[in-house]
Amino acid sequence: MMRIAVAQLDPVLGDFPGNVERILAAAQAAQVQGAQLLITPELALCGNPPLDYLRRLDFLQASENALADLTARAAQRVPGLRILVGHPEKSTAGLYNAASLLQSGKMQRVARKTRLNTASGYDESRYFSAGLPAQPFIMDGLRCVVSVGEEAIDPSQVDLQLVLNAAPFVMDQAAPPLPAGARIVCNLAGAQDEWAFSGASLAHDAHGQMALRLPEFCEALGFIDLTQEPLQPPGEFPRLRLSSTQKSPVLDADVALYQALVAGLAGYVRKNNFPGVLLGLSGGMDSALVLCIAVDALGAERVQTVMMPSPYTAQMSLDDARAMARHFGCRYDEIPIVPAMQTFKDMLDPLLSGLPLGLTEENLQSRFRGNLLMALSNQSGKLVLTTGNKSETAVGYCTLYGDTAGGFAVLKDVYKTRVYQLGRYRNSQPGGAPIPENILTRAPSAELRPDQTDQDSLPDYAVLDAIAYAYLEKGRSARQIIADGQPQEAVRRIVQLLRGAQYKRAQGPLGLRLSAQSFGSDWHYPLTQRYAEAF
Repeated sequence: MMRIAVAQLDPVLGDFPGNVERILAAAQAAQVQGAQLLITPELALCGNPPLDYLRRLDFLQASENALADLTARAAQRVPGLRILVGHPEKSTAGLYNAASLLQSGKMQRVARKTRLNTASGYDESRYFSAGLPAQPFIMDGLRCVVSVGEEAIDPSQVDLQLVLNAAPFVMDQAAPPLPAGARIVCNLAGAQDEWAFSGASLAHDAHGQMALRLPEFCEALGFIDLTQEPLQPPGEFPRLRLSSTQKSPVLDADVALYQALVAGLAGYVRKNNFPGVLLGLSGGMDSALVLCIAVDALGAERVQTVMMPSPYTAQMSLDDARAMARHFGCRYDEIPIVPAMQTFKDMLDPLLSGLPLGLTEENLQSRFRGNLLMALSNQSGKLVLTTGNKSETAVGYCTLYGDTAGGFAVLKDVYKTRVYQLGRYRNSQPGGAPIPENILTRAPSAELRPDQTDQDSLPDYAVLDAIAYAYLEKGRSARQIIADGQPQEAVRRIVQLLRGAQYKRAQGPLGLRLSAQSFGSDWHYPLTQRYAEAF
């Protein structure tokens, strides 16, 4: 029998000493439990994705030094244990996304990634060369092959495929069918900037029987016991029995998305050493959900909320904001912006007297709030969370240097209709419903003028989101969307707004990438253009 440990890790990019220690700690725990081999995720040694750090020779040298350090220290702390570690490999032939097997002070490179990722907003071919398919090797009597990332193999040639992986999370994506052959897959967990990594490392036998599934969005150490059964009849797969008691359930779509948001925010705050976060709590749906995510990610003691009412803020909004802060027990402050509104009116009157202010006044209110939050951030070091969603970002229903001012856009890749779904999911969890029913049922409003609702300026969000999803995620043209049954005038307006709002998106804060087409590293449209799309 052979026992293999799967170290589902969340490394910090560039923290080579910390990542070496993280791997060694997992190795010690694995050896105590009787494992003969420990598998780590893709690029576990340096963190993933390193992006342009891979162009720096000093970074690559630091990685090489860390690999040598890990090899030497592992021989002392976990003698005899084999460690399969992912790392960048610089050679005369190029730079490779590689895996090496460490044992007893020796290091053997056993795989280079063959299928480079060009999706997920991260084009690996910009940095890495593609390797050749790895050759099988014998380990404890088993024919094993190591793959970095997903790689098709001939299961008749090997008994076990060991996969080091780091595929970013994509919401609502169906799990691909399990390939033939026995596999153990060690996935990256946690988050790095805009990418969330779901973990959910797994193992299955040659017939697709799942033996191991680790939890999602967190570090974990799993164990698989391998036993080889008698030879099968000709033409059958080699029968290798994989057994484990660790089988975490597959999460529902909204649960997985919510956990990705929590893990993404928690990782960004922790890895960048922010003492806490700030957000404007308006009494609306978006800020309500962001507050839930922030508290679940960081704890109420590290979350500060600020309500900044104007003459147009409804009493219901004040009441609901106060109720949410009380529910969580987080800090809550109120800073009325009426004095700032009057001061700016007096300052601008000589230039704008007699002119209708309209949108100018509305945008000023948003910018007052952004300035107040940034001032508190400057003083405290806390990270300002913006609360805009993907629907608003798509059509530019936001104020540059106002509600877009901040350091992290939690809902940047979540449509408004999905925000409501997630709110209802969060309310269904133990501990009482944190989001007042008023917030979930009242018409959404920016409250920048009397009796305002979002639908004064935009189509119903169900229509807007359906059109934006078809245009962005599915790549359908305006004409095709109209042919699919969406109202022509709504399609025309949304597509025009979307194309005209690129200058705002280009200046927006970092946010989580959760779909196959986000407004982050996936989005590469020019600001200056005159392309006229046919309707």
